Amino acid sequence: MTSKSANRTRKSFLYLFLGFLPITVSAQVISLKTVPIATGNQFMIFPSQNLGSGGISIAVDDLFLDPFINPAKGSRILGAYLFSSPTFYRISGDLGGGNSLPLAVLFGSENYFGGLAVSIQQLQSADLVRFTKLLSQNSLNNLYFYGAYGKRIDKNTAIGLSVFRADLNGMDGVDLLYPRSRKIDQYGSLTDVRLGIVSETDNARTYEAIFLYNYFDMNHEVTYTDWIWDSSVDHNVRQTWVEENRDKTKMWGFHLGYVQPLYESDWRIGGIFTFNRKYHPKIPNYELMNIPKDPGNTWAYNFGLGLSQSTEIATFGIDVIYEPIWSNTWADAGEYMTSRNGNIIPPWGKTVENDFRFSNALIRMGFMKKETDHTAIQGGIEARMFSYQLIQKNYVEEFQRIQNEHWTEWTLSLGFIFDFKEIQIRYAGLLTMGTGRPGIENLNFPDSGVRSLAANDILLAPAGSLTLQGAHVLTHQITVSVPIRN
Repeated sequence: MTSKSANRTRKSFLYLFLGFLPITVSAQVISLKTVPIATGNQFMIFPSQNLGSGGISIAVDDLFLDPFINPAKGSRILGAYLFSSPTFYRISGDLGGGNSLPLAVLFGSENYFGGLAVSIQQLQSADLVRFTKLLSQNSLNNLYFYGAYGKRIDKNTAIGLSVFRADLNGMDGVDLLYPRSRKIDQYGSLTDVRLGIVSETDNARTYEAIFLYNYFDMNHEVTYTDWIWDSSVDHNVRQTWVEENRDKTKMWGFHLGYVQPLYESDWRIGGIFTFNRKYHPKIPNYELMNIPKDPGNTWAYNFGLGLSQSTEIATFGIDVIYEPIWSNTWADAGEYMTSRNGNIIPPWGKTVENDFRFSNALIRMGFMKKETDHTAIQGGIEARMFSYQLIQKNYVEEFQRIQNEHWTEWTLSLGFIFDFKEIQIRYAGLLTMGTGRPGIENLNFPDSGVRSLAANDILLAPAGSLTLQGAHVLTHQITVSVPIRN
């Protein structure tokens, strides 16, 4: 990094994509966000009973989704069930969308249980006005695989192991990170491994623990075309070149959960604790960033309480979660440099350092009410507040700045259930607001329209106060479940 480029860091974004989450309604991978970016639901490919009820989860069981989050909870399945959960989402303003067609099966016997899932997905990239896009650029295809197996240790305790694998030819939003490019070829993978334990006592108390490892590795081959003046022919000629970037993230974590009845009633109370340790050794050279391929670390926690009431005809639940997060990112010199005041920075020294202090919070509540013996309605709301302080230190220019940002994202949900003996059909619709296309106030940068790479983490150091061009995300999921045998 040259002194000139280090000076321009005051006018750049630092994009770090950390910890991609294959199960978007799970709390086991803590999401980071420093800009109110409208994200799609690329990884919403598993069935859920509570999605239409706002995704309530701490004190409310989800027979469909729980085994995919904690493989040990597959012990609750007796017999076998076949699932399909077609999911469709669109982001307003022609910012992209996606279609997924998953198939899954969960099975369980007296001693053993498990599950398998596969999904085909097509992503639609954002409609940007630049060059004419080829079909392969406008339509990106991904494959997802899941497998789990577990064993009951005794009548109350079970252990399970799951592996999730995604073979990726596209990530939602990458095209917006290279707005000047002519073509972007993406390829890579995501692997998520979980070891789960659950114990359900005779007095209806539940204890659970999950240990997880998440590894993301993606390559971007970005083709640029520019016109330069060629004095030998006395006119402009077209020049094309390819830039190769790698995006790599590793994460380790664990999750603890506990639920018990509240006195001797139909109310339940529960709590969760989650820890994530994230390391990002490779960062792509995005166009809006002048700090190439330098690492970052994150320590993330969440603490949550849940309350629910379940009767024969209705269920109601509330989740409250607080997330303190500490993150540090930096840029290395790469060569000997001299600061503004004459201090020497060695090749391994830091030129820029960003310290983030997050104080995020989430409240969700939802309900399910039976209308007839075969039909029910669901509804819910989620408010997710993001709040952080950034302390940025520039060791080349020898200055420090402090920036505070906060905003709230709202998600409304509505669901319908049609339950018959041979088949159950569920519809869930989600509308997310409070997000959009972020920009920076009073800087000579275009509105980048940068979005999240799937319900993932985005950690960037904005150069000034944030602005927002609003957008919303509309998601539809239809879940069909068929008992194969009971």
